[in-house]
Amino acid sequence: MELILREYNLKLKHTFTISRESIDFQPSLIVELKSDGFSGFGEATSNPYYKTTVPMMMQDLEKIRIVIETTENETPDAFWAKIYPYLKGDMFALCALDLAYNDLYARKKGKKLYELWNYTIENNPLTDYTIGIASIDKMVSKMQELPWPIYKIKLGTKEDIAIVKELRKHTDAIFRIDANCGWGVDETINNAIELKKLGVEFLEQPMKADNWEAHKEVFKHSVLPVIADESCIIEEDVAKCFNHFHGVNVKLVKCGGLTPGKRMIEEAKKLGLKTMVGCMTESTVGISAIAHLLPQLDYVDMDGALLLAEDIATGVTIKNGVIHYSDLNGTGVTLI
Repeated sequence: MELILREYNLKLKHTFTISRESIDFQPSLIVELKSDGFSGFGEATSNPYYKTTVPMMMQDLEKIRIVIETTENETPDAFWAKIYPYLKGDMFALCALDLAYNDLYARKKGKKLYELWNYTIENNPLTDYTIGIASIDKMVSKMQELPWPIYKIKLGTKEDIAIVKELRKHTDAIFRIDANCGWGVDETINNAIELKKLGVEFLEQPMKADNWEAHKEVFKHSVLPVIADESCIIEEDVAKCFNHFHGVNVKLVKCGGLTPGKRMIEEAKKLGLKTMVGCMTESTVGISAIAHLLPQLDYVDMDGALLLAEDIATGVTIKNGVIHYSDLNGTGVTLI
């Protein structure tokens, strides 16, 4: 098996702002695994909050190139278990590798990933489209640029309720609110009351990740469901979220790929938690991998490629929130 690493700097259509940062470009690592005439593709983007860069990921993968390239015909579960001890300090690199291996494995089997997993796609959820923090006029113009059935609104400002009230004047779409750890307990509880009146479906990670007492207080009193993101990174975190959140947002890059992501979703379902998968501004490479988990999800945020000025791959396509799969096997990805 051959390992090929590619570094990209993905340009965004608009400056993307959340409560803690603004970006115009998203660095990304694409992993390709080649074997027996087939190629599988995976992706992980960099993220300063998690102190991860593309050069770091590439360096960590190069260190175990021999281990990777001498592996053949293992199941994705066995491959992940084999590689995890080497990359447990770099889950982003592990994710890119795991996605590529799952893609390659399914292509060799002549199936799409969701077919390999025996998932049915008739009731897939729609994806939201994210509106980053900006002036109200700019946020409105972004919605008008791409009319959509569900918007995720990034908040964490001093004018959050006013922003949502104004946005509501311009669309009947469902709103989801992501404060990216920007609120406190009373603020969250009080905001939930007003936001529910404005057609908001749920709140995502309103408070700091490690403030579990605060999460429990909000869980008891919020009139809106609250979904964990920064508080739910790896598999062990799912159980912690029980009775602290109403659901979990699994990010493949944070947990180490599709293989552990599937396990996290299964665990969440057993605990009665709502299930969601989110993206980290990946190209169509990473987004296409997420698409195969849709049958197991209540919600999904897989708009990363839609935020790019120019994509680097073809695969799944998204129209008005509906995901359409590629005709190709695996994740269906082809690099442009």
